Amino acid sequence: MGQQCCATDAGKEKDTHAGHDHGGGGASWWKTGEFIACVVSLVLLLTGIMLDNRWAGFTGYVRLGFYLLAYVPVALPVIVNAWRTLVKGDVFSEFLLMTIATVGAFYIGQYPEGVAVMLFYAVGEVFQDAAVSRAKSNIKGLLDQRPDEVSVLADGILRREHAATVGVGSIIQLKPGEKLALDGELVSATASFNTAALTGESKPDTKIKGEPVLAGMINLNTVADVKVTTPYADSKLSRILELVQNATSQKAPTELFIRKFARIYTPAVVFLALGICLLPYFFVDNYVFNDWLYRALIFLVISCPCALVISIPLGYFGGIGAASRNGILFKGSNYLDVMAAIQNVVMDKTGTLTKGVFAVQEVVLQPGFDDAELLPMVNALESKSTHPVATAIREYLAARAVPLEVREMEEIAGHGLSGTVTGKRLLVGNFRLLRKFNIAYDLAAEDIPLTVVAVAVDGVYAGMITIADEVKSDAAEAVQALKSMGINTVMLSGDKSSVVKYVAERVGVSEAYGDLLPEDKVARVKEIRAQRGTVAFVGDGVNDAPVIALSDAGIAMGGLGSDAAIETADIVIQNDQPSRIAMAVRIGRATKKIVWQNITLAFVVKGVVLLLGAGGLATMWEAVFADVGVALLAILNAVRIQRQRFD
Repeated sequence: MGQQCCATDAGKEKDTHAGHDHGGGGASWWKTGEFIACVVSLVLLLTGIMLDNRWAGFTGYVRLGFYLLAYVPVALPVIVNAWRTLVKGDVFSEFLLMTIATVGAFYIGQYPEGVAVMLFYAVGEVFQDAAVSRAKSNIKGLLDQRPDEVSVLADGILRREHAATVGVGSIIQLKPGEKLALDGELVSATASFNTAALTGESKPDTKIKGEPVLAGMINLNTVADVKVTTPYADSKLSRILELVQNATSQKAPTELFIRKFARIYTPAVVFLALGICLLPYFFVDNYVFNDWLYRALIFLVISCPCALVISIPLGYFGGIGAASRNGILFKGSNYLDVMAAIQNVVMDKTGTLTKGVFAVQEVVLQPGFDDAELLPMVNALESKSTHPVATAIREYLAARAVPLEVREMEEIAGHGLSGTVTGKRLLVGNFRLLRKFNIAYDLAAEDIPLTVVAVAVDGVYAGMITIADEVKSDAAEAVQALKSMGINTVMLSGDKSSVVKYVAERVGVSEAYGDLLPEDKVARVKEIRAQRGTVAFVGDGVNDAPVIALSDAGIAMGGLGSDAAIETADIVIQNDQPSRIAMAVRIGRATKKIVWQNITLAFVVKGVVLLLGAGGLATMWEAVFADVGVALLAILNAVRIQRQRFD
């Protein structure tokens, strides 16, 4: 309502709801007093209605003066803004329409109706202001997550500095409960952080020395030192804030249509109201001006498309807020509509459905070899290597680590490791390493669609350790959720086809293609769009940026994702959980459902009451319901999305 829902220029749209600018700026006194004004007006209105029925002397100027006292608290801000918008050339603003309708009601002696129209309009403003505030509160948490000052540690001395002036490479100290202002790398041995502001995930995230930490994270337990890696303005949180602040600038097609519709609809009903008032003079024998003016005023009150032009943007804004609360950032309300209608979700593998880190999947030993004896030996030898595969094995066997002497250790490039452990010759590497030393093994093991580390002891094949990029815990759940919504799933990856198909089978993806270059991914997505409809692509790497840009909805994994992917994407998932893809679809569908419910409600009720008003069968009270009542119902319906759970 309070937005210029009847504005003749949609491009001039402002946040003009109660307590903001109200079409001309300066009505801030109403923001603080609007609730009191409504209460005062309501008490006086009810008192006046009671006096109408019980005091015979309540007539003439006494009655007029009393109802004017009830009218002024809620009407004065509207009249002031009607003048301001009129001066700016906006003839068909809702402020002017409400002023004309209520002044007209007073002119024909319908004082209670005139007060009621303006009172319920003001009540609608209060409800709308509360609804918008609630929608903004889901996002406002992000805007408050960036401290202005930090404690910089230099030469053993702590000093407070403005975060924007701290240079890359500086060490900042974070006390328990403090928020991190800059992206950096943890210098302390370990620290736990609350990452809810960035990811929507309430579970604490424990970091170890050398791992990245991001602005907006809250230190939970011990004092932590962080080395700054990114300037204040370029931090991931700064980019998130920019995305959120710009999100409402990109309108959904439905929203744009309604605003264009209002530009034509409102002037049309104004001229129709004039026609209702004046044209019957030429066709009706017993024409009474005040009777037809009353009908025209009713028609005018009903005509304002507030329920449409306010509740619809509020619905989309609520959808963006609900998504932000769950760690999903939509860069525009138009992408809510896109996700609501998405038919295909195409996903990258590494970093999207998998964690992007190697992990041991299985240890298979040949008969006669004792894992209690062999695995500590393997761990001892792998501890001499920095290769990612060796790191994965060490992490897996950490519980079996014992101090064993490794002698004659040799790293054979492209093959693996060789060394003597506890007097036994140990080989750990790929099958090329075994062939190099003429050691027989089960050839079927070469067909396993994983990274396989073979182990041999004193020239005898002892078994193997399979390693893979670990599948995310909710990947299968995410794929199943998408399928249950009738969405086709496809995996595209640059990894080898056997690994891609293995992961696809584990998570349940319908189709999977590997050994793809970035241009191959683009070609596949083009093919899917041409044959099967709209496509959302989910990725995290630099090589995913072209296909993210090409798709109808590009989704980036924002936690581990590259800057290029995040900047190109239309939607950013902050906690890297693939299950949030289905959540984004659910939020988009819920938003669109609410928007269309409001459109239907407004058109049906307004259409019926407009016809009744033109025929003299509706009073100003029905007009109040058709305008303000429907708007209130639409607003209350729109804010439902902010209360829903989507997990």
